[in-house]
Amino acid sequence: MDEGREDRESGENPRSPGTSVGPGEDRDSGAAPAGPAVGAAERERAIDRLRAHYVRDDIDVNEYERLVDVAWAADSRADLDRLLARLPVLPESERPPAPAGAGGPRVPARAGPAEQRERGFQVAILGGSERQGSWVPPRHLYTFTLMGGAGLDFREARLGPGVTEVSILAVMGGVDVVVPPGVTVETHGFGIMGGFDGHGQTVETDDPSAPVLRIRGLAVMGGIDVKMRLPGETERDARRRRKEERRRRRLERGRE
Repeated sequence: MDEGREDRESGENPRSPGTSVGPGEDRDSGAAPAGPAVGAAERERAIDRLRAHYVRDDIDVNEYERLVDVAWAADSRADLDRLLARLPVLPESERPPAPAGAGGPRVPARAGPAEQRERGFQVAILGGSERQGSWVPPRHLYTFTLMGGAGLDFREARLGPGVTEVSILAVMGGVDVVVPPGVTVETHGFGIMGGFDGHGQTVETDDPSAPVLRIRGLAVMGGIDVKMRLPGETERDARRRRKEERRRRRLERGRE
């Protein structure tokens, strides 16, 4: 009798101990999904955990992408629990933050009117300049680069009420602007022998004093890039998140 047949007759799993399995493989054949149905937010939470394991090198890129597909295809919370149970326990300091709740994206902290200067300047000539972390942008911020580079990260910035205007001129240089979710962003710009890539977003709110970022830019033989990233998210993480979102949309369209 061959080994595979012996395993089947004895009820043992012929897989090797280190081999991971997909959702449903632990279920009895033909059984209905166990536990309550899983929502998109729970899938995203599970994928955040998978991403943390990938960063720790607990899994390689191929296994990470396979498990992400498994998470999106999960039918129940029990499927997600079984998927994550096969991975090592994450240290408390490396666990993804708890979800903000059903109220939508976290809104960054605001600055009072007295804290916000009227004007501010950022200049990078044959060099670089960065604004990031916790800071209070002025009501009118002017950024200029000449054969240099500048960065503006608004994810932890404390924006004042109403419109904060950012005017950018990049000459033979580049400016990277990172905006957070939860804030309305308006972008206007163009490039001359260069490029302006603007990410605009609208956040519905009943608050007339809600912060608005209005970004205008001109790139001359240079580039201006406005993109949205989550707090604490690296560019690499953002690319993976966008890839996962595209995969999720394809799966959702396939189920319709």
